[in-house]
Order: sequence, then structure tokens, then C-alpha cells
Amino acid sequence: MKILFISLGCDKNLVDSEMMLGMLSEKGFSFTDDENEADIVVVNTCCFIGDAKEESIHTLLQMGELKDQGRIKVLIAAGCLAQRYREEIQKEISQVDAIVGTTAIADIAAAVEEALAGKSLNHYKDINAAPVTGKKRVVTTGGHFAYLKIAEGCDKRCTYCIIPKVRGSYRSVPMESLTEEARRLVEGGVKELILVAQETTLYGVDLYGKKSLPELLRRLSQISGLYWIRILYCYPEEITDELIETIASEPKVCHYLDIPIQHASDVILRRMGRKTSREELQSMIKRLRKKIPDICLRTTLISGFPGETQEDFEELYRFVNEMEFDRLGVFPYSREEDTPASSMPDQIEESVKEKRRDELMELQQAIAFEKAEDSVGQILTVMVEGKVADEDAYVARTYRDAPNVDGYLFINTSAPLMTGDFVKVLVTGSNEYDLIGEIYHEQNEFTQ
Repeated sequence: MKILFISLGCDKNLVDSEMMLGMLSEKGFSFTDDENEADIVVVNTCCFIGDAKEESIHTLLQMGELKDQGRIKVLIAAGCLAQRYREEIQKEISQVDAIVGTTAIADIAAAVEEALAGKSLNHYKDINAAPVTGKKRVVTTGGHFAYLKIAEGCDKRCTYCIIPKVRGSYRSVPMESLTEEARRLVEGGVKELILVAQETTLYGVDLYGKKSLPELLRRLSQISGLYWIRILYCYPEEITDELIETIASEPKVCHYLDIPIQHASDVILRRMGRKTSREELQSMIKRLRKKIPDICLRTTLISGFPGETQEDFEELYRFVNEMEFDRLGVFPYSREEDTPASSMPDQIEESVKEKRRDELMELQQAIAFEKAEDSVGQILTVMVEGKVADEDAYVARTYRDAPNVDGYLFINTSAPLMTGDFVKVLVTGSNEYDLIGEIYHEQNEFTQ
């Protein structure tokens, strides 16, 4: 029996998918990327915003058609959409044989075996059940980097976000489990660990009574064979001096921080349920840059939140211009049912949301292109991602570049390099968001 596993949504969801793949492989199932070869399809769904919800529904319907045609035997829905809309899926997509909730992923093999036996049994557990740990993972990211999910759920209750309803309250994964999982990943060839959660900065508060991300970083840094540790999803109000000091002092921790601020107008930040003001955001960013001068800061923003006036938008625009983030993404506000923001007055027209998104991205593009140009002449250690087909060139990432969301550095060389290799590169040029370089040798001379 071959399984086609489709993982949608975020990198946290991908970790769940990799654990489910591991559990299925231990039961003797094999996998395929070809729907024409599949006997079973598992779709790990997402419902964070409208586009993700539509993609998940479309994928389930598409796979349902394959089942109607007799091309697959079993269709399983897992993940956030399955958790949130289980009754609707059962009613509207009859081809789905079983539904596996977000806290019941350990039951995936049982769900598949039951469906093969003609039993349609759904699997759910308490939304606040302890995170699944200690499971073998099938790493799907190429083997040289992997995501390490350090916590489940969220307590922030931002007014636009559905995550607490589908993922529960904040629950940290015990530090011993994380270090053991990290060792297994590194023994399997992983050289970069990317720490993820709905929020990484509160790690350990529920288990140890204090913010324990710095301690986790120190423990992970002791793992032999691990080269980079990258941190995503840090809420700005939870960034402590201890965390900043740990990032600055631990050589394996990348000088890179993903800080989703969402807005800079105090009025909109309050409506969003955020815990910071513009002044506090500005102070925190300055503190980070003073302590870690070469830090790369990434953020995300929401355009067109309910009640966002032109003045609010212009304040956000000025803030982006002043702060000059290294990396930035903007998402038009997505009106999600069962969230406080969905019933707020003064909803913004889609065309206005998108126009404001485009203006912010145009500004950020100019900032990013200039920062890329400023990198020319620098010597950077990069991780090789692969070879450019039919060219004497390789694709690589710097410490400033998280996979799939940031840019690349292209190395012009005929030297044989392997994916996952770390090499020193002299940056010789830039092309929009990306950099161009050559292997650095001490005798190299470079004139800009």
C-alpha cells in the first residue's frame, strides 16, 4: 500500500506531517509523490487564513474525485481544517474516510488501517492534550535542515487569529524531549535546526515557571555536528535581555530573528489585541541592533485590519521606512469566523487591503534591494542548498536567509560542492533580493 501525503500550511504543520510519515513508515507503508500510484491519500490541512482554507478544501475535493474514480482506496483529512470543520467535512465531503484532529496525530496509522478495513472512525483528543513527542520523523526538507517544534498552541488571543481554537493553549515540549529529538535529527544529517512554535519566546513558562528559550538554545548548542540554530516567531514583548545575550554569545545561534509585529499604529495594535506599542517596538529593535549589530530582522504585517484609517496606514508606512527591516512580508487581513475581529465594525474593502499591501511591499523592496547591494564585498559563511542545472553555480543560504521565505546566494564555481556543505563566500554582486558570490580564498582581492 502506497501513501500520498500532502502537507499544507505552515512549518509547524510540516513537523506534524513528518511525525505522521514516521509512524506510517514503521507500520510498513511506503510513500509516493504520484497520485497515480497512490492507494491512500492523507491531507494535512490548514485553515489559518482564507486562502489556506480554500487550498485545503480544494485539495480534499480533488482527492475525493480520485476516490470516486476508483483510483485511490482511502482518503484521510488531518490537521487544522479537519479539527475546526470536522462536522462540515463529514457532511460535505463524503469521500473522506476518517478525520484526525490536531492533537491525535499519533493515531494516524490506526486511522488508515481502520479505513482500509472499512471502518470510518474519527480520531480526536482534548485540544489541550500534551504535545506528541518521541516519534520517529521522516524529514522532508532535504535532510540538511529541519524544523524543531518546541511548543504547541497559543495563549495570546490576538483578535484576528483562530489558532487557539484549533491548536489549544500554549504547551511547551519538555526540554529533554527536544534535545533528544534534535540529536536524532543531527545524527541523520541535519546541520541547521529551525525552532518554531506559534510563539517561541514563551517556551518553558508552563513547564518550568520561567522563559526557558535561552537555556534550550544553550543545550542545543552543545550538540556535536549541529552548525546553525535559527529562531522564528518571537513575540516582541517577550524578548528578554537574557535571550538577546544568548543569541549574541552562542556561536551556533544565527544572528537572525523573526518578530511578527503585525502593525505600528497604537490604535490598530490595541484592536488586534497585541501587547506592544509603537514606541516599545522601536525601542526593542534598537536594543537588538545595538547588542547584535549584524542581526537580521524579519517581520510580518497585516494590511487593512478593521478600522485601519489612512492615517493608521501612513503611520505603519513611516515605521517600516524608519526601521528598515531586513526581511518583511505583508498579508491583507483575512476575516476569520469565530474571531473577535470578524465582527468588528469598519471592515476594509479587499481592494484597499491589497493596495496598502502593495505599497508596503514596494517600499520594502527598495529597502531590501539596497541592503543586498550593501552586502557586496562582505565575506559570509553559507550553507549550500543545491546545484544550478547546467551551470557552474550553486544555490546557497546565508545566516540571514530562512528556507522558503527569504532570498538565496548564488555561488559561481566549478568546484564540487554538496548540499549541506558550509563554505566561505565573497559577495561580488546582487540581483534584487538575491546575492551573487564566489568561493573565498585568503589571497582573493576584491574591489567594489
